[in-house]
Amino acid sequence: MANAYENYQVVARAGVDVERRFMAAVYRWMTFGLLVTSGVAFYVATTPAVLQVIFGNKLVFWGLIIAQFGLVIALSAAVNKLSAGVAGALFLLYSALTGATLSVVLLAYTGASVASAFAVTAGTFMAMSIYGTVTKKDLTSWSTFLFMGLIGIVIASVVNIFMKSSMISWVVSAAAVVVFTGLTAYDTQRLRRMAALGGTVAALPVNGALALYLDFINLFLSVLNIFGGRRD
Repeated sequence: MANAYENYQVVARAGVDVERRFMAAVYRWMTFGLLVTSGVAFYVATTPAVLQVIFGNKLVFWGLIIAQFGLVIALSAAVNKLSAGVAGALFLLYSALTGATLSVVLLAYTGASVASAFAVTAGTFMAMSIYGTVTKKDLTSWSTFLFMGLIGIVIASVVNIFMKSSMISWVVSAAAVVVFTGLTAYDTQRLRRMAALGGTVAALPVNGALALYLDFINLFLSVLNIFGGRRD
């Protein structure tokens, strides 16, 4: 009986170690991605020639947007086939492209607004990620609500491209704050459970980092759109 209990403890500790290493890799890759995005965004925003190439040519701009979608699809669809190195390289490339397309944000809003929105986002993200880690509540039930909210945000955003309504933009951003705050907790719990079940696929930590990275970026943009002060 004692041997069985000791074996159980060994297995439990091993499972905790696997989960810890997996989540450490997820957060490490996510941090690398955010650093690359920030660095590229700052570089593009402060280099007029590069700005002109990206935003002065619709083909280049939309080419970058399409490339971003392609990389997300590739990372998600081929997660079981990619090595950790290849998946990491694709993720960092995606992060760089995101930084290039979001550089205009640094020009549209004041530096203080960008810094404040980032601080609020980081605090919210950390709180919800901790909640997703420690809560005993099964957050799987949130998935339907969050998915429907995400679809609604996408549809409303597309409609508002043509309507150009500031009210719709504010409502969409407010809804996005709720959805991506919830997704942060949901994705954190989902990834930890995935790690507890094994998480042996080499590219899986990068795929998890992509999910949390997208939660963070979209939450940041929503907070900035609501509270950010635009440059004159």
